[in-house]
Amino acid sequence: MLTPDQALAFLAAAVLITLAPGPDNLMVLGLGMARGRQAGVSFGLGCALGCLSHTLLAVLGISALIAASATAFLALKIVGGLYLLWLGVQALKSRGGGAPGGGNAAPISLPRLFAKGLLANAINPKVLLFFLAFLPQFVATDRGNGPIQIAQLGVLFTLQAALLFASLGYFAGHVGRWLARTPRASLWLDRTAGGIFVALGIRLLFTR
Repeated sequence: MLTPDQALAFLAAAVLITLAPGPDNLMVLGLGMARGRQAGVSFGLGCALGCLSHTLLAVLGISALIAASATAFLALKIVGGLYLLWLGVQALKSRGGGAPGGGNAAPISLPRLFAKGLLANAINPKVLLFFLAFLPQFVATDRGNGPIQIAQLGVLFTLQAALLFASLGYFAGHVGRWLARTPRASLWLDRTAGGIFVALGIRLLFTR
């Protein structure tokens, strides 16, 4: 088991990292504003729980193998970038009906938004490498059972990320509801969310 000091030190670092502006924050913020607070919370929880897949890979040592293989890393990077681009294009094509107060288009179901957030995080190679580099720094080697400690740290990271992302999605939804009172605002909220996804996809594809 983790010691209280070990867990608190890790949690402090994890919260600061989660709150720092990054792709996940932007996606949750953009989608919460465009689709409402329930959508923002669902997508945010999906992004957070996607961390469990990276935890499992770190425990099994598969992350190290992927990081060592340029071909495997490139393939995962391409898949992740294309998926973000696809999400962005879908939002850009929307007529704004998914936002609160929008038109007659059917909103995306909350389970689908949760699944999209889960997948977007799970196939992001930069998150994979982050977990590989970050979690072992808080392992107490003198206590043994390194994989068990990494698993506990990964679950702790996921729990705090779920709380913070859900809160971000919820309050972003409030902002979206306020903006949606303006004519055509829901349309431009979807355009904004789509632009964020497209920008993040391009960044993932073309940055080293």
